[in-house]
Amino acid sequence: MFRILLPLTALLASIALLLGGNGLLGTLLAVRSQVEGWGERTTGLVMSGYFVGFFLGTFTAPPLIRRVGHIRAFAFHAALAAAAVLVYPLWMEPVGWMLLRVVTGMALVGLCTVIESWLNAQAAPEHRSRVFGVYMVVSLLALAAGQFLLDLQPPRSPVLFSVVAILFALAILPVSATRLTPPVMTVAPKVHLLQICRAAPSAAAGALLAGLALGAFWGMGAVYAASLGLDRAGIGTFMAATIIGGAALQLPIGRLSDRGDRRSTLALVAACGAATALVALRFDPQSHTGAHALFFLFGGLAFALYPLAVAHLLDRLPADQLLAGCSALLLLNGVGAAIGPAAAGVLMQAFGPVALPLFFAATLALLALVAGGRRLFKAHRLLHPARFHPMLRTTPAALEMLPEIPDPPEAASHDPGVN
Repeated sequence: MFRILLPLTALLASIALLLGGNGLLGTLLAVRSQVEGWGERTTGLVMSGYFVGFFLGTFTAPPLIRRVGHIRAFAFHAALAAAAVLVYPLWMEPVGWMLLRVVTGMALVGLCTVIESWLNAQAAPEHRSRVFGVYMVVSLLALAAGQFLLDLQPPRSPVLFSVVAILFALAILPVSATRLTPPVMTVAPKVHLLQICRAAPSAAAGALLAGLALGAFWGMGAVYAASLGLDRAGIGTFMAATIIGGAALQLPIGRLSDRGDRRSTLALVAACGAATALVALRFDPQSHTGAHALFFLFGGLAFALYPLAVAHLLDRLPADQLLAGCSALLLLNGVGAAIGPAAAGVLMQAFGPVALPLFFAATLALLALVAGGRRLFKAHRLLHPARFHPMLRTTPAALEMLPEIPDPPEAASHDPGVN
């Protein structure tokens, strides 16, 4: 395993720096917007901008990478991200921050596309699953680690923005120094959403509704944590506990889903996630340890929903449609993530912080009903049996690392070891 990963350490180091900085930035912006008195509705709209930019970047980044190459495209997007971060404390307006969030999202998707396409090209087919797994573990741990940097300085200080910009700039160094030959970017397959919805409605619902819930968590989770009376360190720990729960419980849940109809597991996990969110309404807000433990469990359940949806879709489609199908799920999940913070912010403005766990509960309960209903009334049908893979929502380039995804025709004769 070490021999496989050693050539990829530069790429993994870069993604750790990027996601550590991005994890800190998201929480910092949510906390700072509340300090500025913008309110939950405005904060939700601002935080949605990132996911809008991430969605747009999936279309703009690949052509740029093909035109200028991986290293130049990485430097371009990293410089754009770092510059945007440094502008935040200079442009203290909600509209300005929303635009900067869009720019940040577009820059981050470009950076992730470079890293993921490179990892995919360097991993031999028999090693893809392990490389993908390590990449996801590094990503989740980096996002969690970034939360603890929140306590370095008060949110009104520009220092934390500088820390994020430094991390983004440092991410350029491992990539620019690597001796790996950049891969050839393949053309993404066409996405047919209606076809995917007909083939696997539970997967489509899972991707969309998981995006709504987790988008709301990423955008408004820190605001909710602050409403519990947590200080900066406590907010960072709250966010990190949820993310670490997502890393810890995905694999056990996935192994359970591999043993039967994934719709049953999807319905069960969604129902348990909804119940966990409802419990959050009943516990003592002063019990900060209880909040961390509860959201550790919630993260473990909620973070498993999107990979369960992907695994269910992989079961249901023929091999030649898998990459297009997974890209469609990614699109649905991105749409949900873009809507989630704005919708949760509006509800929190109207009904108070308790609206966030209620939003989680309603979203996940709806998913449990859809998946459970499909399980009861539609027969189990496997066209392409697959395994569960722990994952975050990422770019289409990462999906190509899944061992079930066949090589595209352009890359079939391209030896990954030579790239």
